Amino acid sequence: MISKFLPTLTFIAAIGAGVVGGVFFAFSNFVMPALARLPAAGGIAAMNSINVAVITPMFMTALFGTGLICLVLIAGAIIGWGQPGSLWLLAGALIYLVGNPIVTMVFNVPLNGALAAVDPASSNGAGVWTDFLRDWVMWNHVRTVTAIMAMASFWFAAR
Repeated sequence: MISKFLPTLTFIAAIGAGVVGGVFFAFSNFVMPALARLPAAGGIAAMNSINVAVITPMFMTALFGTGLICLVLIAGAIIGWGQPGSLWLLAGALIYLVGNPIVTMVFNVPLNGALAAVDPASSNGAGVWTDFLRDWVMWNHVRTVTAIMAMASFWFAAR
């Protein structure tokens, strides 16, 4: 039963991973470098605003909906283990799940919370901002690379 939905779900997961990877790619390559050029108080205020604005149904569906689809794809890959592409399907789903929803919730979201808790104008703000930029961007690179790897894996699975 699940096998008849796998091609469609694989396609949707590839698109979702590509969209999410594109967003994270943009942050790694020009959004965060631009924010890093601002004084700490301005960078903190801008990032805190982004962290509120990003919580939209469309982006949450792309990030976490793709993760839910990956759970189904893992089951489908295991059930149809001998089928062509099953290894790519399993790899893509696991890479996406670990590298995106899990990294986001375990690393990026707590960093966002710590940034939101600091007074941007305080003497502590600049130090928090410097640490935030280093750590958040590093984890965002992980999310970018894993989303792109997952998208490629889904493409190979569908071939």
